[in-house]
Amino acid sequence: MKPLFAGLFSLALLSLISPLPQIQAQTPAAEARSAQPFYDLTREVTISGTVSSVITRSSSRMLPGPHLLLTTGSGEIDASLGRFALRGNGALSVAAGDQVEVTGVMKIFGASQVFVARTVKVGEQIYLMRNRYGIPVSPQARDRAAQKTVEKGDSL
Repeated sequence: MKPLFAGLFSLALLSLISPLPQIQAQTPAAEARSAQPFYDLTREVTISGTVSSVITRSSSRMLPGPHLLLTTGSGEIDASLGRFALRGNGALSVAAGDQVEVTGVMKIFGASQVFVARTVKVGEQIYLMRNRYGIPVSPQARDRAAQKTVEKGDSL
């Protein structure tokens, strides 16, 4: 019994005298970033512009998924569409030269700004890219939403 108590006592003593890990304080800016949700509806804006290009495969320096490069009155904007935007039924149909209205939130990613798109309006058609939490809407979710709309008798 004495060896067991001696071992436990030694372990407790070592844990008390061993150096504790350093706790690094976050800067106020880092704390603010970590406290903010990825997508904040209260910061949502709508921008209008002309599609200069459709990027179907993002680079490592971009948010994953397709992007639209938009030419607006205030310059060029990179709009992230979410990984399912160009796939499945109800996928976004857009080409260079199209006039669009994109609703979303501007975010900082790496060293650049990216506009996280929630909806894209092309002509009279509105495409849902993300839900209100910023989560990309899958083709299956679009199909379910379309089915519910048809069952209610509403139009998309």
